[in-house]
Amino acid sequence: MTETFLPKKGNYRNLIVFQKAECIYDITYYFAHKYLQKGDRTIDQMVQAARSGRQNIAEGASAGATSSETELKLMNVARASLQELLLDCEDYLRVRGLELWALQSEKSEQCRKACIA
Repeated sequence: MTETFLPKKGNYRNLIVFQKAECIYDITYYFAHKYLQKGDRTIDQMVQAARSGRQNIAEGASAGATSSETELKLMNVARASLQELLLDCEDYLRVRGLELWALQSEKSEQCRKACIA
């Protein structure tokens, strides 16, 4: 049996990318409500970007059962939403004079381990 680039499926919960997006949503929700001031629009923007990433992965994977084109479009929307969230996180650090950890730093590695399913 030949493996294809985007195999027909629909069970998005088994996708590692969905599991990571769900973890990102959970962490974002906690962070935004704990560290941002109540009433700050950034809370809603960050949580919505994380939610959009997760939801579009699920919707795209489900749509992939009938349309690879739709799957790719929705996965791209998810990617854009998560990029928006990344920029919000970078803005949070920058305006507060906080350190942006290097990708291979020990702290970054520890954070990535938090989302291992």
